[in-house]
Amino acid sequence: MADSTFCCSPSSLRENHDACFICKQPFEAQPSCSSGTGSAKAKFDRINRLRDLQLRMNEARKLNHQEVVEEDKRNKLPANFEQKRKRVEYEEEQDRKRKEAEDKGEDYDRVKLLEVGADEAERWEKKKKKKNADPGFSDYESATQRQYQRLTKQMKPDHDNYKRQRDKMGDDFYATGHTLGLSQHKDTPEAVDKMVQDLEKQIEKREKYSRRRTFDEDADIDYINDRNMKFNKKLERFYGPYTAEIKQNLERGTAV
Repeated sequence: MADSTFCCSPSSLRENHDACFICKQPFEAQPSCSSGTGSAKAKFDRINRLRDLQLRMNEARKLNHQEVVEEDKRNKLPANFEQKRKRVEYEEEQDRKRKEAEDKGEDYDRVKLLEVGADEAERWEKKKKKKNADPGFSDYESATQRQYQRLTKQMKPDHDNYKRQRDKMGDDFYATGHTLGLSQHKDTPEAVDKMVQDLEKQIEKREKYSRRRTFDEDADIDYINDRNMKFNKKLERFYGPYTAEIKQNLERGTAV
């Protein structure tokens, strides 16, 4: 038993016995008693950690390269590519659902409206109105209607005054076919002042508005004052196409 002189170093002792002959300690309880095996295990652990770090570095390098390639592809695409792609996908989905509804004998527009909630429908209506809120002047009737809608939106109802008048007037509060509205209702001084202020604001705004007309500095001066200039413009607007040749002959001196 020559190898028994070394404390816990021979591997045969570990295979046949549970404790060391010299220190009488279990092999697992005293790491210092197995310094050779501990150093080998530590070295093996370091190698495993190093290999794991290398694998992680390689994986990170691959992922980084993939992200760089994808970012380069995105940069080369048009600015609105994502919107177009989503729009195409939406249209394809709508075509597929429409075809399925036609195969079942259903009206797809009606089926689609059944799936729309009230809040979503209200949001779509507001969005449609915002697209063309002011279509411009078409006729005086539509302009008056738009002005009426704008003024009524600015009005804030007085519910307390409404209830007082309804309790005071009784059945006369609700208009009928024979109601004239002259003696049944009387405006308060506050309401009259509010109407006057609103009219003054409209007049002030109308005075500030003026359409800027372009002035051509190179145009020929054929007028003696502003009134004559406007008159000549009217003549040119109505008779200009018929007198263009005569004017050219007069300028060249070839008029007969």
